[in-house]
Amino acid sequence: MAYNFCSSSILKWSLLITCICLHIARNLAQFPRIEHASIKNGGSVSFLVVGDWGRGGNFNQSKVATQMGEIGKKLAIDFVISTGDNFYYTGLKGVNDPIFIKSFTNIYTAKSLQIPWYIVLGNHDYMGSTGAQLSPALRKIDNRWHCMRNFIVETGILDIVFIDTTPFVDKYFENPKKQRFDWKDVLPRGKYMSYISKNLDLALKKSEARWKIVVGHHTMKSIGSHGDTEEIVTHLLPILEENKVKMYINGHDHCLEHLSNQDGSMQFLTSGGGSKAWKNNIHYKNHNDSTHFYYDGQGFMSVEIAYEKAKISFYDVSGKPIYKINTMAKP
Repeated sequence: MAYNFCSSSILKWSLLITCICLHIARNLAQFPRIEHASIKNGGSVSFLVVGDWGRGGNFNQSKVATQMGEIGKKLAIDFVISTGDNFYYTGLKGVNDPIFIKSFTNIYTAKSLQIPWYIVLGNHDYMGSTGAQLSPALRKIDNRWHCMRNFIVETGILDIVFIDTTPFVDKYFENPKKQRFDWKDVLPRGKYMSYISKNLDLALKKSEARWKIVVGHHTMKSIGSHGDTEEIVTHLLPILEENKVKMYINGHDHCLEHLSNQDGSMQFLTSGGGSKAWKNNIHYKNHNDSTHFYYDGQGFMSVEIAYEKAKISFYDVSGKPIYKINTMAKP
């Protein structure tokens, strides 16, 4: 009997130690990295950005997709970025949810868009199964799909850090509308937020790329319907400023817009016009001195990055370029 007691105790302690080690490993683990080396001259990179799109082709999603295909072909893009809210209204139910094919595979059919898509989760995605969107099983259905909570894409001259912003927002936990969110692998919330903040800072500090960009779903600076996301401003903006990030790209507000900080060293770019847009819901007074462009219609964005210069363009639902900006890299 003594032998059985000791064996049982050893097993329990082994399991406990394993759980502790897994917990420590999770909190110490750095963001996973994807190498996407450019094959263009000088290592230049071009990509499209679309957000807040998945509505089965409705609300002009199909028309935006068609024009993305045209611009993607013209620019010979390397990949596409989605800024989240990939499937309305409540994300995916599971990996076999037909909305995945209906709203993604069957919509973005142009040859130029048959390339990797790098994707973050939005708050509406959290209303369904986040595990489904994060599952490698979706890549067996459509091999373009690359969705993780937090990760890094390295091209050579450019590092893009993708972050999971939804767990930072207080109101989703206060739940005033009795919405249900899938918080699996996020709780305890404070530790998860700390994990993101620390590893975002670490990723940016370790980066030797000429350009550093951060992508998240929620706004930092916006004059649109949602406006600034105060929790993101408080917890993450100082990290971006300290590490001299050139661009923060987001969705969430269903519009296209460009703001900057006061000295113009960081650009805040919203591409959330992938389908349903919000008309006439504008708050100019929020950032009157730092707002350069706002369009409350459907569309998308392109980014072309060379060693010294980046060109950013916004397009409406007809593919017409409606705003352009050039920004320079600084040593």
